[in-house]
Order: sequence, then C-alpha cells, then structure tokens
Amino acid sequence: MTLRVVEVTAPEGYADTLKALAEQQEADDVFVGLDGSVEEKRCFVRVVCETKQVQGFTDAVQQAVGRGEDWRAVVLPVEAMVPKPEREAAERRSAFAGSTASREEIYDEVARGAEPDSSFFILVILSAIVAGIGLLDDNLAVVIGAMVIAPLLGPNLAFALATALGDRELMIRSMVSNLAGISITLMVGAATALVWTGGFTAHQLVSRTVTGYDAVALALASGAAAVLSLITGLSSALVGVMVAVALMPPAVTAGIMLGAGDWQGAIGAAVLLGVNVVCVNLAAQAVFVAKGIKPRTWWEQKASRASVITNFVMWGVLLAALVVAIWWLRLPLPGVDAPGF
Repeated sequence: MTLRVVEVTAPEGYADTLKALAEQQEADDVFVGLDGSVEEKRCFVRVVCETKQVQGFTDAVQQAVGRGEDWRAVVLPVEAMVPKPEREAAERRSAFAGSTASREEIYDEVARGAEPDSSFFILVILSAIVAGIGLLDDNLAVVIGAMVIAPLLGPNLAFALATALGDRELMIRSMVSNLAGISITLMVGAATALVWTGGFTAHQLVSRTVTGYDAVALALASGAAAVLSLITGLSSALVGVMVAVALMPPAVTAGIMLGAGDWQGAIGAAVLLGVNVVCVNLAAQAVFVAKGIKPRTWWEQKASRASVITNFVMWGVLLAALVVAIWWLRLPLPGVDAPGF
C-alpha cells in the first residue's frame, strides 16, 4: 500500500466541504486548520490517503470549489507513516486498479520527458555518440549505457498520455521532440560512419539490421511495463525498460548504415526502430485506457475518446504494415542472430 499527502488551501468557507470529501474517500487521516491572520481568511486541509484515492479526492475538490476560487492542491509522497494504518486483507483493493498515481502526478512526470529543450537535445547527441561507438566496437556494455541515458522513450510515453487526455499541446510537443530526437540520432549515426576507419561488420551493429517477430512482442511488453512503472510510482523500473525497448541503437544503426551506403542495412534498422516506436505507443495507449487515465469532465472525456480511437487505429495499421515489412525484408545473414541488445 502506497500513501500520498494531499495539502489543499482554499477560502475558509470550504473547510467543512473539504473535510467531508476526504471522509467520503475514506482517507487515513484528515487535518483541518484555519488561518485568520490575513485579511482573506483561508483554510488548510491535509489529507493522508492511498495513492489510488488521490484522483477521486482532487477531482471532487475541483468540482466542489470550482475554477473561479483561489485554491491549490499539492500532492506529496509518503516515505513512512507511524503508526501504520490498519487495513483488512479484503479492503478497497483491486488487483489491477492497485496503487495508481493521480492524473496530475503522471502528467507532470511524463511531460518533463517530452520537453524539447537543450538538455533533451544534448542527451540525444551524447547517447547517439556513445551508442555509435558501442555498436561499431561491438561493445555490449557501452551500447547498454547509451540506452540508459537516451531520452527517446519519454516523448513516446508523453504522446500516449496526451492522446488519452486529449491534450493537443502535449501531443504536438511530444511529436516534435520525438521527430527531432530521431532525426538528430540519424545524423549523428551517419556522421560517425563517415569518420569511422574500421569495418561495419560488428555483431552489435549488424544484428540490428535484421528484425524478427520477437521484436514486436518485446516492444509491446516494454511499452506496457514503462507505463505501469510510471503510474504505480516505480520510476526506477524505467531503467530496465529503456534497455529492453532499445530505441537508440536501431536509430543509430540506421544512420550508420546510411553513412556507409548500405541501404539494405539501413532499411532493416529503420524497420526495427519503427516496430519499437509503434509498439511502445500502442501498448502505452492500451495501459492508459485500461487504468482509466482520462480527463476529469464528461465533455473532455468525449473529446478525447475520438483521439484515442483514431490513434489505436493508426498504430494498429502501422504495426500491421511493419509485420508485413518484416516478412518481406527478413533475410538470413551468416553468423547473425535475431535482434538483441
């Protein structure tokens, strides 16, 4: 069981309402304080509740207080609580709904990874250089290091969340970040190939020019795991997802093969990259929908439903096209296994 502290400040007249809303959510602890030292009297409500209760409470507060009032809600993680709240084994618990973070927590976490700022582009360039060296030197450890620091997973998760919430601004921002990141990676890969004095037969490089159906299953599972790690607060698990889904190495491989004039290899790597991007978005979208991540109001939900359906259809069609491409382009190469790390 994970807990959160929700601190709400609002006009004094809402104190009883906020306390009642917290009790409706069966919060573990509720504290109400009044501040009459200022001209505009305020109330302060601190609520300790399970993570999965935060969304219902904040939505109820927003509906009760309204947009016109001066109020704020801050959500904080709880490292420990003494004494521990006593719960029965069969208490308000769903096997899948579990400890789902609130919409606002997820949004803040994901939106940071989609910001096309200088830090994002610097990380893309550095991780592309590291990945290129690791691929050409056939050094698995270096390639894994590049996967961990690569920021390309963030924009894809942000796009899926933006679709679920119907947030066009975040959708556009994540698309720009994703396209810019992949384009920069391709250019860095091509530039690396032009200055490379060795050959282009390293196993780590060539293995990413051949795509198998196992790559589809891996990318789908990784995309789902990425979203689950975010909405349950296990962000540390994202490191493993970054390694598993491997967006950076196939993008660098495509650039290197383009720079080396190997069009067949570049197409193979591009197909692997496309599989990863499409499957991550498709799986992430499915998990967001299954976990009930959606806008608060009815009309916003109705507007976002169309974008969700459109994106499901789009990613499904693209995945089907990529599966056909794998069937046509998969050519056995001597001494090369199926795509891996």
